[in-house]
Amino acid sequence: MNGTAEAPQLLEITASAGVVQARQLARALAQECRFSLVEQTKLITAASELARNTLIHGGGGSMAAQLVDERGRRGVRLVFSDSGPGIVDVELALTDGWTSGGGMGLGLSGSRRLVDDFVLDTTAGQGTTVTITKWVR
Repeated sequence: MNGTAEAPQLLEITASAGVVQARQLARALAQECRFSLVEQTKLITAASELARNTLIHGGGGSMAAQLVDERGRRGVRLVFSDSGPGIVDVELALTDGWTSGGGMGLGLSGSRRLVDDFVLDTTAGQGTTVTITKWVR
């Protein structure tokens, strides 16, 4: 990884208040990065969906958030981690409309569309880490 990054801010997501805090931190970093209102909304929506997944499907976890500067681009990177059951079928989980619960099935696939970089790392029985980055346009 070429470039610089500020030290990540770590936020625990162990209750619904953590989902709200994740949204607030994503908004603050997006504003600091001078994202347009539309780009802020995309990042905040993705953060909200992934924080909710961390809580509901992962049994709680954390979000690490930081400003990054790579290859002359500035952006916000959010890393959601849990030690939950993991995702058995990643392809299915990333399919629009698929849901493992009572939701709309737009969490992972919708979040992937809202950001510029999306990396999903999961192992059944060992948890999930989702790393998203949104770059200034």
